[in-house]
Amino acid sequence: MIDPSESKLTEAEIDEFIIAEAGDDSAWDEPVHVIREQGASLTLPADLVTRAAFLARLHREEDLGAWLTKIIQERIELEEGAYLQAKRELAVA
Repeated sequence: MIDPSESKLTEAEIDEFIIAEAGDDSAWDEPVHVIREQGASLTLPADLVTRAAFLARLHREEDLGAWLTKIIQERIELEEGAYLQAKRELAVA
């Protein structure tokens, strides 16, 4: 068996080592949970931000970023649903 602490391993050697220990629970440490400190930044045109801020206030959302996140999540869910529906229809055809 390859000991990863011995020297710098190639990608293939690392893969071999991981695959060999994949089923051995004692070979693994406890899971590490990482919390992203800062989200991705996105540049939006000023007029779009103004319109979004107006709509956020209309929906009584004080935090424009939170409102935009919610709207983007909803839109992504709609798009994914439409994609899956189209994929199913194409599979039947």
